Amino acid sequence: MSTGANIKERILEDIKTAMRAQDKIRLGTLRLITSAIKQKEVDERIVVDDADVLAILDKMIKQRRESITQFEAGGRPELAAKESAEIAIIQEYMPQPLGDAEIERLVAAAITQTGASSIKDMGKVMGILKPQMQGRADMAVVGTKIKAKLSA
Repeated sequence: MSTGANIKERILEDIKTAMRAQDKIRLGTLRLITSAIKQKEVDERIVVDDADVLAILDKMIKQRRESITQFEAGGRPELAAKESAEIAIIQEYMPQPLGDAEIERLVAAAITQTGASSIKDMGKVMGILKPQMQGRADMAVVGTKIKAKLSA
């Protein structure tokens, strides 16, 4: 990972660029991100690092995906489109997603490293994988892969 505030600094620079370009959607989304970051810093009295920022961004993407489902079910495609646009902007700050083969390799390595042998050991495996995969893989999918390997 890179140093402390790199993603945060990049977002702040991009806010200035969006203001100059008068890109209202981008500006609004970036302000939502900085608001979420500041909220975490104030609530926990910390200065967030890149890992914290990725966790915040990951949560924001999940929230928007849930909203899209709700809006589409409610017949509000214009609101779903707005959420999709926000997801695209947020994802610019996320690392490259891991491929299936890479996820499998990391899961196998974590199981070997922890000596996990049953579903009871799943927490140990997740504890190792979560920091490595934060924002790069859907942890629900990773959990399913771990269960499958430990059940076999």
